[in-house]
Amino acid sequence: MSDIWPTELRVSKDRRTLNITFSDGRAFSLAAEMLRVLSPSAEVQGHGPGQKVTVPGKRDVAIVSMTPAGNYAVRIGFDDMHDSGIYTWPYLRELGERGGELFAEYERELAEKGLSRDARRPR
Repeated sequence: MSDIWPTELRVSKDRRTLNITFSDGRAFSLAAEMLRVLSPSAEVQGHGPGQKVTVPGKRDVAIVSMTPAGNYAVRIGFDDMHDSGIYTWPYLRELGERGGELFAEYERELAEKGLSRDARRPR
């Protein structure tokens, strides 16, 4: 896996999808919502076992920036001001290959906690 790296990273015009192609020819379309709620940041993952946070209300989040982090990752910024996640190439590949499964797990966590993918609207 260490010899596999992205050859193209492209954000869709609506800023809701990251299209990524890897050096082995595999390509994936990763939803901004999935990238945001599964962010590798400590804010989402916590600092240790059992500290992971289930982030609700991100259905309509958009990607606003992508900044290289050395030769191994990219920092993705979102329109909700979250920008502390550093997405390594192996993690982006994992999201491409297992994203459906990981997102389904996230949706189960939302349901268990009575949370929603939709943002709460002010009353």
